[in-house]
Amino acid sequence: MSIRIRRTLVLLKPDQSRVLLRPFNPGDSQRAGRIISRIMSIPEERVASLLEEISAEFSGRHQQISNLFLERFEQVRGTLLKNEELSEQRQQLIGSYFLAEYSLESAGLFNPSIVPHPDQSGLPAGALRFILSLRAVGEGHISSITFRTGILRADHRIEVLTPTGFLTEPRQIPNFRYEKGLFTRKFSELGLNNEFAQRVMDRVGESFSLEELRKSIDKEVNRARRSGGMLEADNNAAQGIWMLARSNYQVQFQSDQELSERIIFPATRSQQNGIEDARFVRFDKGDGTYSYYATYTAFDGRVVMPELVETSDFLLFRFITLNGQGAQNKGMAMFPRKINGRYAMLSRQDNENIYIMFSDNVHFWNECTPLLKPTFPWELVQLGNCGSPIETDAGWLVLSHGVGPMRKYCLGAFLLDRDDPSKVIGRLREPLLEPNENEREGYVPNVVYTCGALLHNGELIIPYGLADRATSFAIVRLDDVLAAMHSENG
Repeated sequence: MSIRIRRTLVLLKPDQSRVLLRPFNPGDSQRAGRIISRIMSIPEERVASLLEEISAEFSGRHQQISNLFLERFEQVRGTLLKNEELSEQRQQLIGSYFLAEYSLESAGLFNPSIVPHPDQSGLPAGALRFILSLRAVGEGHISSITFRTGILRADHRIEVLTPTGFLTEPRQIPNFRYEKGLFTRKFSELGLNNEFAQRVMDRVGESFSLEELRKSIDKEVNRARRSGGMLEADNNAAQGIWMLARSNYQVQFQSDQELSERIIFPATRSQQNGIEDARFVRFDKGDGTYSYYATYTAFDGRVVMPELVETSDFLLFRFITLNGQGAQNKGMAMFPRKINGRYAMLSRQDNENIYIMFSDNVHFWNECTPLLKPTFPWELVQLGNCGSPIETDAGWLVLSHGVGPMRKYCLGAFLLDRDDPSKVIGRLREPLLEPNENEREGYVPNVVYTCGALLHNGELIIPYGLADRATSFAIVRLDDVLAAMHSENG
C-alpha cells in the first residue's frame, strides 16, 4: 500500500552569523612570541582605546568578551619574552589577538535527532516539548553538535524556537574521577596492557584524576629512561593510556545558558576533525528516571570511531569511549531501554549491513549478529539505521537509510520483535521518504537522512537533513507505516 507522508514547511537553514570564539594558534611558539612582542610595543596610552574598538566591534556577538580575552591571555602568557607586570587592559588586548571567530554552521545544518525535553511543565494538553540535536558543519568541514528546542502541538503543528545569537562551549570538569577497574579493562582491550602499563596503574588509587594519572605516567617514564630507555611498546602504552584518559571526560554548561547557545565542539584527538551524526535517545533506567545517551562518530581526519555521550539535563555531559570488537564503524544506535536485562545496540560493522549487539556494560560491545542486508534496488549499495528503535505495541520500529543508484539516499523502515529484537518481523519494500526536486540540491546532492524520530499521539515525527545543507520535518501515521510492512518471509 502507498504511505502518505506529509512534509512540513519548517526549514532550519544554516546561519553563518552564529559564530563561536575559538583559540587562534598562529604556529610555533617563536611566531607567537613575535606577535606578543609587537603588541608589547604599543604605547600604554594607546592600549585602552584599541581594546575599546575591538570590544565595541565584537561584544555584541559574544557574552562576557573581556573575560574571554583574559582567559586566552592566561593560556598564551608562557610565550611572553620576559616576565613583567602587565595592565589588565594589555592582557585583554594580547588575548584578543589569539582568538578567532568560527562560523559553526557555514557549510550546513543537518542530520537531526529528536527526544522529549526533560522539562514538560507549562504545556497545554496533548503538547510535547522536544530537544533537537543537529550536526553543524563549518570551515574545514569540521562537525559539532548544536541544539534547538521546540513544541509539538496536539494537532501535530511543529514549532521550533528561534535560537539566540550567542554560542558557548562548556567547561571541562578538572576533578573528574576515573574508575580504576573500568579504565584498566578499557586499555587492556586496546592491547596496551604490558608491564609498563601495570606499573602506571599500580601508582594510582581505585579512583584517580587526570593529574594523578599524568604524574604516574611521568614517574614511570623517568624510571624507564634511567634504567636504559623507553621500549617502543612502553612508549605506545604511555601515549595510549593518556589518549584514552583524555577521551573520557565530563563538561559542564552554565544553567543560565539557553540550550541553543550550548555547543559541543571537538575536544579530543579522536574528535579533532568532527563529531558527526549524534543519535540521541531518552533511556529508561527502569527506576522511573531517564538518562539521555547519544552515539556519535568521532573523526580524526583518518579514522572514524563510534563514541558515546551521556547526560541527564543537557548541562553536564559525560563523554565515553566504546570498546570491543563491535565498537567500530558508523551508525551505532542504542535501544531506549534494556532488553532482557542487557543493553542493546544497532550497528553497521561492514559498511553495508545492519547488525544488532547486546552487552552487560554500556562501555563494551563485542557480540554482533547480522540483522538486515540490502535487498531492494534503492538500498543495494548500503543499508544502515537512522536512529534508535522506537517501541510500539507491534514491535521495535526502526528507521533505516538505503543507498541506491547515483548514491541516492532514501529513508526506509523495518520492525523488530519486541521481546527478541534479533528477529525482523516486518520491512518496507519501498522508501518511506526520498529526496524530491526541492531537496536534492545541496552540499551532498540526492540525500535525505535522519538520526532519530519521535512518536507523538500516533504520528511519527521525522526531522531529516536534506542534501547535507538544511533540516526539515515530515509526519506520517504510525498505523500507515505498520500496515505497509511486509513479512521478511513473505
